[in-house]
Parts: sequence; C-alpha cells; structure tokens
Amino acid sequence: MKYISTRGDQTQRGFAEILLEGLAPDGGLYLPTHYPKVDDATLTKWRGLSYAELAFEILSLYIDDIPAADLKALTAKTYTKAVYGFDEITPLKHLEPGLCLQALSNGPTLAFKDMAMQLLGNLFEYELGRRGESLNILGATSGDTGSAAEYAMRGKKGVRVFMLSPNGRMSPFQQAQMFSLQDPNIHNIAVEGVFDDCQDIVKAVSNDLAFKRQYKIGTVNSINWARLLAQVVYYFAGYFYATKANTEKVSFTVPSGNFGNVCAGHVARMMGLPVDQLVVATNENNVLDEFFRTGTYRVRGTAETYETSSPSMDISKASNFERFVFDLLGRDGAACKALFKDAVEKQGGFTLPAETFAKVPGYGFASGTSNHANRLDTIRATFEADGTLIDTHTADGLKVAREHMKPGTTMIVLETALPAKFEETIVEATGQRPARPHWISGLDGLEQLPKRFVVCPKDTQWVKDYVVQHCQD
Repeated sequence: MKYISTRGDQTQRGFAEILLEGLAPDGGLYLPTHYPKVDDATLTKWRGLSYAELAFEILSLYIDDIPAADLKALTAKTYTKAVYGFDEITPLKHLEPGLCLQALSNGPTLAFKDMAMQLLGNLFEYELGRRGESLNILGATSGDTGSAAEYAMRGKKGVRVFMLSPNGRMSPFQQAQMFSLQDPNIHNIAVEGVFDDCQDIVKAVSNDLAFKRQYKIGTVNSINWARLLAQVVYYFAGYFYATKANTEKVSFTVPSGNFGNVCAGHVARMMGLPVDQLVVATNENNVLDEFFRTGTYRVRGTAETYETSSPSMDISKASNFERFVFDLLGRDGAACKALFKDAVEKQGGFTLPAETFAKVPGYGFASGTSNHANRLDTIRATFEADGTLIDTHTADGLKVAREHMKPGTTMIVLETALPAKFEETIVEATGQRPARPHWISGLDGLEQLPKRFVVCPKDTQWVKDYVVQHCQD
C-alpha cells in the first residue's frame, strides 16, 4: 500500500515514511492510493476476533513495510485489558432500544484519543529504533490529544513531545493531566490564543520543510494518517458488537471538531463496513454542521470561536476535513489544493458548487449541533434514566443522535471522554461528582500536583526557537 497527498503531489510513499512525516511536503494530508474493500466473507472471519486481532487484520491492509509478526506484536502489546479496563476494549452500553454508547475512553487519559495514541507511541518507538533515529513531535491540542500523546510517548526512546494548547481554555482536569507530567522528554507550551492558533503554528512549522527535516519534526495530531487508521478499528468493533449478521446496518454519531474521528468512520464505510449514516455532532462552534447543511465551509476567527463546556470541540478549522473533500472531488488533488490552500487561506472558506454538494449524502453524512443548555439536559436525562453519567462531548453526540435515529438501524454514539474530565459541568447538570476510574492510578489529587509548562505568544518563530533550544535535552 502506498500513500499520496490530498494536494496533488503524486509521489507515492510507504507507511513507515509517512508515519514519521505527518504532513505531505506540499502541505496536503496523506491518504492511501485506494481503500481496500472488505467483503462478506472477511466480515464473517473478523466477527469473532479479539480487538487486538481485529486491529492487526485492518492495519495489515494498509501497512506492508512492517513485518507482519512485528505488527501483530505491536497491536497485542497495545490493546490489553490492563490498559483499557475491559476484555472487549471498546464495549457497548445500551441506553434504549436502537441506541447505545461505544466506550472509547477507558485508557490512561480517559479520552477516545488513547485508542489511537497508545498504538502510535508503540509504532514510533518501533520505527525509530529500527532506523536508529530520533523524532521531535510537535502537536496541538484542545484538551485531549495532548494528554493522550504525552502519556503514550512519555519515556519512549528517541521521542520528544512539544505540545501546544490554548492557554486557560482547557478544563482543570485536562490541564493537570498534561502540565503535571515531569518527564524530561515532554514539553508543554500554552499559547495565548485558541486551538486553531495552535494548529496553525504546527502546520506552519511542518510546512517549513528545511526546518522540519533539520530538526526531525513529526506530528501526532489526526493529520497523521497512522492515528486516523488506528481509529478505523473501533468502527468495525462497534459494528460487530451491535449486530449479529452482516446484513444489518448501523449508524454512528460522532462528536466532532477536527473531523478526525468521523473521518475514520468515512474510511471504514468506504472499505465496505455496512454503515447507514455518519452523523457529525458539533457544539456552538458549528462549522462542520454549517457545511453539511449548506455546502459552505467558513472558517471562524479567534473572536468567533466560542469557549464552551465541551472544550475539545472548540475548533473552527477542521484539519481532517480536507481528506473527505478530496474523496468528494473524485480525488482531484489540484481542485482540493485550490479549496484548502487558496480559498481557505485567502478567503476564509468556500462554497461547493451545487452539483458537488449534491454528492455529499451519498457518503452517508448528516449533522446537527448542540449547546450548553442541551448538554445539561442530556447529561441530566441520561443520568436519571439509569444512572449513566456521560461527559459533555458525548452529550452533544447523544442529543444529535436522537434527531437522526431510524427504525431498524442501531445508532451507536462514540463516547468522547469520561465525565471525570469535566467535573464542573457534570455537577451542574446532576449534582453528582463523577467517579474516577479505579483501574487507573494517580488520578486522585491530580489537580494539586506541581505543574510544568511555559506560556508563549501566538508566534510561530517563538515556538521554533523553543524547539531548537530543547530538542537535544
């Protein structure tokens, strides 16, 4: 399997190369030259596999430059009950007939990002060890990616992490998870701005090819194809948990800001997983909902990016959206580049021609939005129904999911995080203080631990200078 850029560079690269590279040299995102197709016989064969075995089977379709035995060992090492608390790794919880949650947040940082990031950490360490090289990871987070990356990479040989986050815009728990880490290979940088500013800095550094190569800069954001690929696995797992036969269809509702999680669902559907709808759930920062309703993708500036009680979705520039649009445009790299490099960067967005927008429903996408009041109502109602506590982002998903349910089709809502990460809003909604998972140590008193981070201006050169100063630590 080879990979190409969404912006027209047809140079084909192997998985191990793009694993360490992140963005393509032309600023595009990597996608495989084609999506492997999964038939009924394959689905039947996969139905009884463990999660680690399923991950190996799916990853094997996309990775042919890592020996199969090594890849199988990496998936077995990653997906264990000891790390995720359950034999199924991502079990379903049925809320009512035809509606369930898929538990994705039982990993070390209590967020779905652990599902991919734990694998990515093991892949990085493996590939760097094989090459005898090191990597400086530069990432941006709105709350969960950063902690998931840092916990996956801490102590890993040959890896340093420089993680940007919007100063003061994460929950106290999220901040404590990241900033309390004292590992010398972890560097937290709080940017005076919003998440999109952090993301823009990461992309600007990645687009400076000379700097990127000299200082061996890599990424762990969902712009890295390896992370998105790992997320494809739990769509297949959720389907198998929810159905008994391959003739059944399911739908997924995905709380989304950066479009990475739901883009993995798009890949699974393109492979042939029987998915009816992929429902994109947004919060008050509803850029993606606006697109799926109107065909207009309009990036919002800092002043228009709202600070909400589902902060990991406080994003107005969905970096993975380009991958879907590339497929929507018939994989026309020049046309995709014209939209994302030219129209978005120069005009702040674009509106698709009517004939192109008309093709969107054929990919199964639908959307909806939620606000703080909706969030509180959904959290409260879910708790009162059977004692189930959900976090604020999952609440956005559940609210929107109910608007798109169809008779005879199971709707699976992808859990985004555990409620303990957003205690203040959970208490506001229910009066209950959410418990912290008993199988993960070190969570009690987390917010009181000493913090290690620096604050920086919204300045790409400042970040470059900081990386240079600390990349040999």
